[in-house]
Amino acid sequence: MLKIPDRVGRVPTLFIASVLIPTAIAALYYGLSSDLYISESHFVVQNAEKSEPSSLGALIKSGGNSSNEGYATRDYILSRDALAKLNRDGLVTRAYGNDSISVLNRFDPWRSGVSRDRLFNFYTKKIEVAYDAGASITTLKVRAFAPKDAYEINRRLLAQAETLVNDLNQRSRADLIAYASKELEEAKAVARKAALALSQYRNQEGVVDPEQQANVQLQMISKLQDEMISTKTQLVQLRAFTPQNPQIPILQTRVRELSREIDQQVGLVAGNQKSLAATAAQYQRLQLESQLADKVLAAAITSLQDARNEARRKRAYVERIVEPNIPDYPTEPHRMRAILGVFAVGMVVWAVLSMLVSGIKEHKD
Repeated sequence: MLKIPDRVGRVPTLFIASVLIPTAIAALYYGLSSDLYISESHFVVQNAEKSEPSSLGALIKSGGNSSNEGYATRDYILSRDALAKLNRDGLVTRAYGNDSISVLNRFDPWRSGVSRDRLFNFYTKKIEVAYDAGASITTLKVRAFAPKDAYEINRRLLAQAETLVNDLNQRSRADLIAYASKELEEAKAVARKAALALSQYRNQEGVVDPEQQANVQLQMISKLQDEMISTKTQLVQLRAFTPQNPQIPILQTRVRELSREIDQQVGLVAGNQKSLAATAAQYQRLQLESQLADKVLAAAITSLQDARNEARRKRAYVERIVEPNIPDYPTEPHRMRAILGVFAVGMVVWAVLSMLVSGIKEHKD
């Protein structure tokens, strides 16, 4: 009966302290720990627009909105906003803090009061989000102490991610259309102002189109000059053949009147401040501004239509590749692996310490 205690007594104290005790503690801890169930899902953020056929288009698309939205959903799932919305009905606190969970793993085991920071830290340790930029696939893993809790948290996080993508997409489309609409309103105001300035100038100067009116005036001057030449020719003939002809004074008066009318018509075309030539420069400037404003307005209308078409085409959505599953058996913790790991580390520590102690003893001897 005394042999067993003697054998136990011969077990080195260093071996007990570095191997047996840590292994026993690990076995006790993992033996009392609650099982963890993992619910996994896969999804990708798709874009409704067709992909570009060229390699350059594919390169541009690979670094485009889908990648940004993929990273955005990852950051959102691991954010306090996602946790607050997820725990609106107490799902997270119930899943990780109920009495069926071991005190070693339970959230707030001593009922000291739910802290948002502590709950968030606990939550981020149970949620794993991995985004593969090459394939644009996001993998979501949720760990919980009950299969249905893991599934429900995963399902809700997917729904929240879909809502986030829809909100971002809607905001982007709204901003795109709002910017184009603002440009259109500004172009309308400029075009309206230019048209009003041109109309006021026409009414003020009494001209519709100086160039066309000048052409009319020049045609009239040409006709008057032709008539004057004809009258002078007739007057010269009468003076030469019938100097006493009573028609001569009449023709002379006719020549003077035609000359005065020609001078007046020429003055309307050019030569004074109110002539068509003087008003043409200002009119052309106002007309050019009005035409330019009309072109800008047409471009703004086209831009708004393009923005609406782009908004319809660029519509992102979450495509679920793998739906959340209800796990059948717990996958964590890996008890035997963890205990054997502690045992192996303890053995290494014991071997190193044993060599150190032996060396110290030999040095003293």
